[in-house]
Amino acid sequence: MNVNVFIKRLLIIAVILLTWFILHTVFVVIDGLNDELKPVDAAVVLGNKVEVNGQPSDRLKARLDKSIELYNEGYYTFIIVSGGIGKEGFDEAKVMKAYLMDKGIEENNIIEDNNGYNSYMTAQNTRIIMDELEVESVMIISQYFHISRTKLAFRKVGIDETSSAHANIFELRDLYSLIREFPAYYKYLLK
Repeated sequence: MNVNVFIKRLLIIAVILLTWFILHTVFVVIDGLNDELKPVDAAVVLGNKVEVNGQPSDRLKARLDKSIELYNEGYYTFIIVSGGIGKEGFDEAKVMKAYLMDKGIEENNIIEDNNGYNSYMTAQNTRIIMDELEVESVMIISQYFHISRTKLAFRKVGIDETSSAHANIFELRDLYSLIREFPAYYKYLLK
């Protein structure tokens, strides 16, 4: 094969991959920003960074605030807070629960998942919690770029009745997150 043919094939592959990435990213953004608000049994708020002072990061507060808003509007009875212990040393689920309680959510309506170290583990743990609570439907609450992959993870573990809502926060760091979501989505798809 001559060098020019090889370079042309390489360029064609690069254009196909770039087009696939762009289309996928557009789908993720549209899906994530299109809240699917309907009454469900429980919300699942995915964890995020806890600051060194023990307070939720702005991203995590935005997720929690969205869950409070929709809880107060009567969309669900229970809020499952899912996270792990971050590098700052705090249990995200415990910090999330404390934040919700400080905002007036009753402790009995908050369920902790302290082993939600990633979206797939959150889905697995949520399946167990749903079985224990005897509930059928959940609303996923996270940032818009995270919704599609999380819904995929939930479907993979047999949770079919899902809806979603995105946190009202947009940051420059979202660009990195959108790029990261591309391989992460397909990793979950092939899991």
